[in-house]
Amino acid sequence: MRAALVALLALFAFGAAAAGWGTITPGESTTAGVKTEHGEPSKVTKTKAEGYDTTEWTYEGDRAPVGMTRMVVEFGLLTRQGYQPDVVRSFRLEPKAGVFSRDQVIVGWGKPEKGGIQDGVPFMMYNSGLVVYFDKDILNAVSMWFTRPLPGAGAEGSTPTATPAAPATRSPEPKPKPPDRSTR
Repeated sequence: MRAALVALLALFAFGAAAAGWGTITPGESTTAGVKTEHGEPSKVTKTKAEGYDTTEWTYEGDRAPVGMTRMVVEFGLLTRQGYQPDVVRSFRLEPKAGVFSRDQVIVGWGKPEKGGIQDGVPFMMYNSGLVVYFDKDILNAVSMWFTRPLPGAGAEGSTPTATPAAPATRSPEPKPKPPDRSTR
């Protein structure tokens, strides 16, 4: 219960401003900042993304943030200034049950721009770059993915054309257009 309260306070203190959580914001935070805030990771994994070397830091067990079972931070971002290997590309939180309910997510980040059930997994997606996956009953968040906003997603009411890389996501099928009833 105490972990849930601490995480809820963090939600209200930091969550609503951007697609970030705590002191981590994709596209802004760096390896030095993450290490200062969270210490050494439990595991470091070197990977490739879009042809570039990236690094994943995993915090789990007693190294995970309060209320989380795991946090995974991916570093390495291609920007207009070139490839930035020490900048946060994205990160994922895996909260403990009851820490982030659907209602708490909506209070903290607002109404999502997109949502539904894809491949049996309920989700909500925000233009700010946050995608939240829920348990099958849509009561608790099981995974929260933070990325940079997608191009064209900054305008009020606009919906990104693709979802960030995450399990069980794909764009829904477009609705068929009504038949043309004009006379020619």
